[in-house]
Amino acid sequence: MKRFRVLEIIPWLILGLFILASFILMFNASQQESATMDELAHIPSGYGYVRYLDYRLNPEHPPLIKALAALPLLFQKLNFPTDKSSWQTDVNGQWAVGAQFLYESTPAGGQAGNDADKIIQWSRLGPMLLTILLIFFIYIWAKELIGRWWALFPTFLFGFSPTVLAHGHYVTTDIGAALGIFIASYYFVKFLFKPSRRHLIFAGVALGIAQLTKFSAVLLIPFFGFLIIVFCLWEFKNKGYGLFAGFGQLLKIFFRYIFYLIIIFAIGYFIVYLVYFVFTLNYPVEKQKSDTQFTLTSFAGGPDRNWESCRLDSKISLARRARCLAEINIWMSQNKILRPLGQYMLGVLMVFQRSAGGNTAYFLGEVSAAGWWYYFPVVFILKESIPSLILIAFALLLGIWRVLKCFKFYTSCFRKFWDYLATHFAEFSMLAFIVLYWAYSINSPLNIGVRHILPTMPFIYILTASSLKKWMNGKIVILGSFWKKLLASLATLAKFSLKGTLIGALLAWYLTETLFTAPHFLSYFNQFGGGTDNGYQYVTDSNYDWGQDLKRLTQWVKENGVDKISVDYFGGGNPKYYLDGKVEYWQSSKGNPKEEEIEWLAVSINNLQGALGKLHPGQNRNPEDEYRWLQKIKNPYQPDFRAGKSIFIYKLF
Repeated sequence: MKRFRVLEIIPWLILGLFILASFILMFNASQQESATMDELAHIPSGYGYVRYLDYRLNPEHPPLIKALAALPLLFQKLNFPTDKSSWQTDVNGQWAVGAQFLYESTPAGGQAGNDADKIIQWSRLGPMLLTILLIFFIYIWAKELIGRWWALFPTFLFGFSPTVLAHGHYVTTDIGAALGIFIASYYFVKFLFKPSRRHLIFAGVALGIAQLTKFSAVLLIPFFGFLIIVFCLWEFKNKGYGLFAGFGQLLKIFFRYIFYLIIIFAIGYFIVYLVYFVFTLNYPVEKQKSDTQFTLTSFAGGPDRNWESCRLDSKISLARRARCLAEINIWMSQNKILRPLGQYMLGVLMVFQRSAGGNTAYFLGEVSAAGWWYYFPVVFILKESIPSLILIAFALLLGIWRVLKCFKFYTSCFRKFWDYLATHFAEFSMLAFIVLYWAYSINSPLNIGVRHILPTMPFIYILTASSLKKWMNGKIVILGSFWKKLLASLATLAKFSLKGTLIGALLAWYLTETLFTAPHFLSYFNQFGGGTDNGYQYVTDSNYDWGQDLKRLTQWVKENGVDKISVDYFGGGNPKYYLDGKVEYWQSSKGNPKEEEIEWLAVSINNLQGALGKLHPGQNRNPEDEYRWLQKIKNPYQPDFRAGKSIFIYKLF
């Protein structure tokens, strides 16, 4: 008995080591990095929610991750710019408030200002803990599906993924969304197969948590609806009802689960309402209304008169009818009971508005705001570690082969599908979500980073492990004499050992890649993408340069005794805060800093690629913003030095 207990404990100990190692890697990277672009807005927004119960900042993202990140800040004596116009009168003055809160605080009485690094590091603790929690949940669900030992496989891949280690320690919504969507899917599937009041409540609460992490979690609504339909059909088939005689039973099953689904949605959005209610308590009603009106000024063609877009008899286009949502939102923002949901709805509409407009980005040598349908597949292939890609691709091929073998016997294929759902409904749900989320992402012109598909990565890794387990444990029927059986058994053992060796070698390669990349996880690119040093040639923004290397630039300036440096920086840091009088803000249009006796120029690669990349048809850029003067004296892609990976440094004379 003791031996079996030890065997049960060992996987948990290994899981603990994975979690500890992941946390150390994230913590170490965080200590060396400045604020990323989005953190400049998210950190002060979260502090505004928990300290002042006011949601005037950053409504385009739900509050949960930002609020959790800000909780440790309540125990610090911080100066928040509530006396500034950026807070009092500006509409969503998140960037200005962020700069003032982190870098420009001016307390009375001659006290020292806020310590930006201390605020940033304490804020990042929350996301890191959420990452650890997600690693734990991946193991829990995978353990139920493929066993306690194989469950370590997807846990390992996720816990040591450079993408996860990068975005797992930033105050952004991506890792939170991955966690929320994962636990919501877990408890929903668990409820379907083990319906109980407790599982119903858990599924509803988990759905609410997911909706509070990122607005893309709204995809769980059609996803759950789809799973309900498939599950009802499976249950109908499983009970052996005839097609016509059992139609009434099918409707009965369907409406029963639709009722459950409505309850889950009701619980989830009640959670959403409660959280938004708390965080809008001190948000003045008139301020919320005016902010909402201003933010939605251009939504679906702008304001209409007398609710024309909402009237059924109005002869207007479908696109114009979308304006009705904005008018309803404005009305809700001034209703004392509905205004929490009005603030939530505002965020959803802002996401739709931004997604439709796209985001100017550099990708494969081109600069465009129109987006590329192949953006996410290409970026995933370039940024996912090659051993991981090999494992995923092989697992996918194995799955396709099993499906093709099924179609050889078409008459039994349909029956096998229902049999498959009986034992693999969770895997089916994971695959369905991956397809849904990737289809949504590919069709969106908002191309700003591989982080946007992070919610699908836990599912991808679990499905990969499941497929490889089937391959490893493939059964061989051995017939014949004793010697034939012995030889066949030895051959099977050798084949099993070879398979295990191959997988082990790929996992060792995977871990080595991660350790050699540390602490530059954000800038990681595999060998297909030229490696971490050269990934910027393919894509930038949060895939490579998000402003994380400003502290490394500060260290370089200090180590090299530089008295003055011109800086064209992209990110959430503040060069003057770190470099004080040694920095001069710069941009291409100001010409060569040499003319002002400045010997050094530092440029964020995101800004550089935006200036040098080929313009997509219809995209405009001023010639003076293209660093033509720099191209005349140097190759911009061959800097004299680099700060971290993302800031190029040039010696001008």
